[in-house]
Amino acid sequence: MSARPAVVLLSGGLDSATVLALAVARGFRCYALSVRYGQRHSVELDAAMRVAARLGAYEHRIMAVDLAGIGGSALTDSRLAVPESPTTGIPITYVPARNTLFLSLALGWAEVLCSEDIFVGVNAVDYSGYPDCRPEFIESFEHLARLATKAGVGGAKLTVHAPLIHMSKAQIVRTGLELGIDYGITVSCYQADSQGRACGKCDSCRIRAAGFADAGVPDPTAYA
Repeated sequence: MSARPAVVLLSGGLDSATVLALAVARGFRCYALSVRYGQRHSVELDAAMRVAARLGAYEHRIMAVDLAGIGGSALTDSRLAVPESPTTGIPITYVPARNTLFLSLALGWAEVLCSEDIFVGVNAVDYSGYPDCRPEFIESFEHLARLATKAGVGGAKLTVHAPLIHMSKAQIVRTGLELGIDYGITVSCYQADSQGRACGKCDSCRIRAAGFADAGVPDPTAYA
């Protein structure tokens, strides 16, 4: 119990699993946080539970936020189709304010735990055009965290760790394999079926498959 506590955002996908493994490897006592936000499927939350248990999270919680109530994204509104070919600009799979809300939940839990460390798996290289996956956003949220909390006002140096932010997907895959991650238990697909099998067509699937190919290792993803 002497290890420093850290809250790790865990979606159940490849990136967040790698971040959890990195935080554990760095000696943190990891409190994994997943969010049921009205996403198209819940199999990623099942994957998050598997990943948290497999990688040694000290505790895993699933919290709820109703982002489907505001819609505006193909991931929260079933009337909007998930693109199955590359698009330009910010894609319809962007979920308004998602990472801001997720990090806010993580910040609240971190403050209760007397933790100064939050880990998140955002990536600015293969980030699909999402504005809340950029370094500028992470830096700004960290500044907000230090201003907006009792812990921050009291002098706590709240830090948002984004260790994957400048890595390619292939580098992330290699890092995770070195840490012993079984990526076959993760789910990254935007429209996975009820068994967690990936569509192989959405942006997330294409980026993930390219990562394994570029890393020169077999892709363990189960495809429908």
